Amino acid sequence: MRAIQARVGFFRAAWVGYVAALAAVALVSVAIEFLRGFISIPNISMLYLIAVLATATAFGSGEAVLASIASFLIFDWFFVQPYSSLTVSDPGEWVALLLFLVTAIITGELAAGQRRRARQAQQREREAVVLYDVVRLVEEPEIGKALRAVAERLRQELPLVAVAIELDDGDRLVAREVAGDASGLPPSSVFPRASTELLSRGAPPTGGHSGAPGRWIRVVPPRVAAPGSQISYSDLRLVPITSLGRRVGTVVLKRGQDTPDFDPADDRLLSAVSGQLGLAVERGRLRREATENEILRRTDELKTAMLNAVSHDLRTPLSSIIASAGSLLQRDLEWSDAERREFAEAIEQEARRLNQLVGNLLDLSRIQAGSLHLEKGWYDLGALVDDVLGRLRPLVAAHRVVVDIPEDLPPVPLSYVEIDQVISNLIENSAKYTPKGTEIGVRVSRHGEEVQVVVSNQGPQIPSRAMGRLFEPFYRVAGGEGQPKGTGLGLAVARGLVEAHGGRIRAENRPGGGVSFIFTLPLSAVTGEESKQ
Repeated sequence: MRAIQARVGFFRAAWVGYVAALAAVALVSVAIEFLRGFISIPNISMLYLIAVLATATAFGSGEAVLASIASFLIFDWFFVQPYSSLTVSDPGEWVALLLFLVTAIITGELAAGQRRRARQAQQREREAVVLYDVVRLVEEPEIGKALRAVAERLRQELPLVAVAIELDDGDRLVAREVAGDASGLPPSSVFPRASTELLSRGAPPTGGHSGAPGRWIRVVPPRVAAPGSQISYSDLRLVPITSLGRRVGTVVLKRGQDTPDFDPADDRLLSAVSGQLGLAVERGRLRREATENEILRRTDELKTAMLNAVSHDLRTPLSSIIASAGSLLQRDLEWSDAERREFAEAIEQEARRLNQLVGNLLDLSRIQAGSLHLEKGWYDLGALVDDVLGRLRPLVAAHRVVVDIPEDLPPVPLSYVEIDQVISNLIENSAKYTPKGTEIGVRVSRHGEEVQVVVSNQGPQIPSRAMGRLFEPFYRVAGGEGQPKGTGLGLAVARGLVEAHGGRIRAENRPGGGVSFIFTLPLSAVTGEESKQ
């Protein structure tokens, strides 16, 4: 029924042009008859060219040819002697009439050609503008927002009642965005579960020929449950989205009652838009693969660095522990109490070093894997600093420790164990690289809605080239032969734990010498268990 209505509408539109051509010729004939009563104009038949040009410009070449022939016949019948006859008494009039007919036809064809070229230029401009807009829209990193914008652009351009763009992975729907009235659309793509029309791909372009627009093909499901149960969506059109020869989605178009059928320019536009959507899907896949490859590369580098640390930095304390324990177990030698105490202290010191190294490795692996869970609570930061200094008393005994914490400092929401580890790492780092007898400062202050903790020392300053990489895992500032040993994990772990609390950490050289490590913690309310993803 819809096809019959479309044909009727086409013929009605065609007849309008031909009737308008005859009406224009009749109007010019009336004007000629009126002018002949007042003035004699040679070659007055040229006025019919106005009707021919107007018809060609408004409707096309067929209507212009009809106007030319009608002008020839009417002028011969009414205005050439003998009147009311198609015969001509003067042979010269035949030449004039034939020249007029040829001139009218050629003029009409030229005007119609200009009209066709103007319409083609408008179509090409329209395609270029829409494709430009689609290319810019699919650059949106959020795929849902990009598909929604492209669907709305197509709905307004064609125009349509609704447009749905679906991306799928086999039988699984990945994304679906709808623009317009979605009430007439199925919940998902009807292909191939219902009878509808699908836009096929036309002949591809070659070096010497342009590509052909696709054509609409009626698609019928291979199986029907029962007679009369097959669904038909006569007002829907489907445009497949392909990537690397594989269908990755569908553009579903819903036409209205008065929507004209798609012409070849529309088919070419839809094919180009679906191609751009396929390229966008492919770019998204390549982007995800590149991200995954980068993650794997960095993970591999981290594993390699960890293995290097395990193979070297873990072996050193283990060798010292084994050597000291083996010496204590030797029965052929008599060790003095002082020597035995020295061996025991060496075992304890290396065991503590080994325990710290393993703890840092575990903390770093949890941070990198995103499995660090924080149990926050309201704690007194001053009491936490006192606990850390009490535990590290043997390490900082050779330094002057200055603590500056205001008495009115409010409780801070934090994970006690993790912030204890941060402050311990910063103080141990300062004690390790600071000459004996110098000052190590721990200062806490409030700045707006956050608390700032500063651990400063009077050791060597950090070169500017190393400042940007100071908190990277396994990075150590190059130094001389007397530089203490380390793995470069302490500051990396401190940064991960501080950022897990929503804070920031940095290092800066002090004007008078030394280095300050500064980190902040937000004074936000505790909402329960928080985790760093």
